[in-house]
Amino acid sequence: MLDLVLAIIFSGLLFIVFTLFKKINIDVFQAIVFNYIIAFTTGMILSPVEINTDEILQQTWFPGTLFLGFLFIVVFNIMGKTAQVNGLTVASVASKMSLIVPVLFGILFFNESIHFKKLLGIFLALTAVYFVSKKDSGQLRFDSLLLPCLLFIGAGTIDTGMNFIQRFYVPQNDTAIFSAFTFLTAFSIGILILSYRIFRKQTSFHFKNILGGIILGIPNFFSMFYMIKALQTKNMESATIFTLLNIGVILFTTILGLLFFQEKLSKQNFAGIIIAIIALFLVR
Repeated sequence: MLDLVLAIIFSGLLFIVFTLFKKINIDVFQAIVFNYIIAFTTGMILSPVEINTDEILQQTWFPGTLFLGFLFIVVFNIMGKTAQVNGLTVASVASKMSLIVPVLFGILFFNESIHFKKLLGIFLALTAVYFVSKKDSGQLRFDSLLLPCLLFIGAGTIDTGMNFIQRFYVPQNDTAIFSAFTFLTAFSIGILILSYRIFRKQTSFHFKNILGGIILGIPNFFSMFYMIKALQTKNMESATIFTLLNIGVILFTTILGLLFFQEKLSKQNFAGIIIAIIALFLVR
């Protein structure tokens, strides 16, 4: 249970950091790129496994780090943009409602049970993302819904892939090193993209973005590390863990958004949050 609580706290901190970046004018993409090398370094320090590059490349979980690393650099950037454009609560709910993706994957590919309660939960989850994304005007423009929807799909794909890989390929002692090399892959892809943008003069480098990466990288590593540790708990099913994790993050970020960032939520937004929590309980 402690692993789950820590996963909630560190996952929630990611949304807080993204919101702070907007206030102190940190370039989100540059901070995301440098955060991954910090997360990689943290994992290397904490890993109880002796590092051998040749052996790492031969590990059955290594291809999974390439897949997840690519998704991390893409989805993390979408998460940052969503938090800044749509708000902390919208980003949190859209991300955490992605629980529906691994649930659907389990139904379609692992022949997991499907019943009316689960189908109702899926419908309510989609409804929740709609309501929590609506503005006070009552009109939901496509550009305001696009980022939350992309975050919903992307985060769900990451959760599905991570759950599958850790279940079949990652021993408990390899948790830290698997996490570290996933972050290294994300950094490698990100630094190539950033170098291209700087070369084409589409952006300019600033040292403060490295500091932003340091602030982001440590909670990013531990959010993944403790989520995998929680998923490895034998007396709890993954659906239950994802449910509790996502509910916890939604409530944690909503409370912090109201208390410290003066986020204003309409009645429809509050209704969306309540619907989201109900949906999470239904799909477990």
